[in-house]
Amino acid sequence: MSAAPLTVLSPVTGTVVELADVDDPVFSAGLVGPGLAITPDEAEGGLVSAPISGTIAKLHPHAFVILHESGRAVLVHLGINTVQLAGEGFTLHVAQGDEVHRGATLISWDPAAIEAGGRSAVCPVVALEGKVDDVTPLAEIGTWVARGEDLLIWE
Repeated sequence: MSAAPLTVLSPVTGTVVELADVDDPVFSAGLVGPGLAITPDEAEGGLVSAPISGTIAKLHPHAFVILHESGRAVLVHLGINTVQLAGEGFTLHVAQGDEVHRGATLISWDPAAIEAGGRSAVCPVVALEGKVDDVTPLAEIGTWVARGEDLLIWE
């Protein structure tokens, strides 16, 4: 079954960085899949939206997975080592199992507070179990991307 290309939107506003530059070996080595990461803007990066339409298959305050009808899934992780915060500083606007449309607000958080607490606020956006050759960046490394703008395409 050949699925149509899936355009993945930026879940936060900020600066695009290479996934390989994320300070977490699970992401930087591409162990969960290819993608990009975004360093969220302190002023505008606090709202997190759905990068694709689908079902929220997994939901934690610091991370979520959306399952698209094609069977592909996108993981968004808010910051590095933020699981240690046990949800503090994150507000969920949806529940696991909800159907969401791309661009819908899912979570709000304060990236500046994450950074002030000594953690990276960088947000990996991963094509879960995708093949590197099937994922093409649409936003250039080092550029500004607004929440809801095209980030990558998954063939």
